[in-house]
Amino acid sequence: GFLQGTQSHYRFLPQQSTDFIFSILAEEWGFAGGTLVFFLFLVIMIRGIRIAYTARDDYALYIGAGIVGMIFFHVAVNIGMAMGVMPITGIPLFFLSYGGSSLWTALIGIGLLLNIHLRRYRY
Repeated sequence: GFLQGTQSHYRFLPQQSTDFIFSILAEEWGFAGGTLVFFLFLVIMIRGIRIAYTARDDYALYIGAGIVGMIFFHVAVNIGMAMGVMPITGIPLFFLSYGGSSLWTALIGIGLLLNIHLRRYRY
């Protein structure tokens, strides 16, 4: 049942709130919840790529592409680590894992993307 999972309730997974948050989320919310989280990260990355390619100069393009690359790297490593296809590292999942510096980094990156989108036209 909901919030009755064996991995989270009996503490079988180390670092549940940081490294293995996707495993706990998929256990509690099932396939639909895991797919929804993956889809939302995909939407953020696609939107970031579109913002980067509509930038008015190359510097903004590189900043936008770097931010999208950072988000992609974190999501790919964390979900791959939760599925067991990548080695276990201390990389948190943006916006979901417990950790202040990770959240600040993600929010600053999204803020930079929004600034690039805001200044995409020359006046």
